Amino acid sequence: MSIDIKTLFLIDQKDGLNEEFSKLVSMMNYTRVMTLEEVKKLTVEELDFLYDKGDGNSVGMLLSHMAAVEKAYQIETFQNRELTEEEINDLNPALELGNKAREQIKGHSIEIYLEELANIRHQTIETFKTLPDEWLFLQTPFWFDESANNYFKWFHVFEDELNHRGQIRIIKKMMAKQLHV
Repeated sequence: MSIDIKTLFLIDQKDGLNEEFSKLVSMMNYTRVMTLEEVKKLTVEELDFLYDKGDGNSVGMLLSHMAAVEKAYQIETFQNRELTEEEINDLNPALELGNKAREQIKGHSIEIYLEELANIRHQTIETFKTLPDEWLFLQTPFWFDESANNYFKWFHVFEDELNHRGQIRIIKKMMAKQLHV
């Protein structure tokens, strides 16, 4: 993903995107750049570090989760449907995390995670370019039997990433403490 640092701090028009999508992508871009800054130099050992081996998440798990969440929302919003059992199985264990994720999501270099995140984001942006701004305001049933529009759903994608970036920062602090004891 190539993001121009000169426009990173501007919620403004983005090439190839309509006005509302430009605002959304501006926020998504900033969120992603800050996430990448947190993780770009991590080793495989650091990506796999588990502070609590019975219940914790590794940085690698969280990066895989971010990719899985975005892929899930591509299906849910672009195709306007719930995920199939097969799609859920394909996205797991990254989507749900937990024990299987602790067992399976490990041993990957940062480049693997970054490539996955970039490829999925590329698909998102390319699809956004084909949609009218009105699509963002379409409402469908969502959580708690309430309606949500596509704008909110995509806000949730990067809001979820923000939350997990906070977890990544905490994991890095715990890792530094444990490695210096």
